[in-house]
Amino acid sequence: MAIKKPIWNDKGVDTGKPPITTPSFSFAPNDGLAEMIVEAWANKDIRKQLLERNPKNSQIPSDAAVQLATSWVNTLGFNLKRAVVISEAEHDNDYIMQKPEEVVFVLPDRKRLGMAPSGSLLSTAKLLMACTPNGI
Repeated sequence: MAIKKPIWNDKGVDTGKPPITTPSFSFAPNDGLAEMIVEAWANKDIRKQLLERNPKNSQIPSDAAVQLATSWVNTLGFNLKRAVVISEAEHDNDYIMQKPEEVVFVLPDRKRLGMAPSGSLLSTAKLLMACTPNGI
């Protein structure tokens, strides 16, 4: 269960060496990123766009998914060259990064949400950011 990082040379070309496992991290709960989670949970179309994969290789995020993730994260006050959102299942199946500059965020599964309407989705998103490896 991890995100794997290929060993790239100084030109960004995969050397063919076995990938290394990147350390999981937890970013301090951030309102903007938590709102991104809530929006992805609530809006099936946005979730589908963030998790869209290349039709030729279902393990590679589509260009559109990368562009959406990158622009959205950057509107929240960050300045990343390439952001990617993956599912918990992709994380658990050892997602392999596609580019050296890629920053990978894991979207917490919707199935973790309770059914009671009284709870705050934003507070739940913040909690799941903290306990999901690389959670957005």
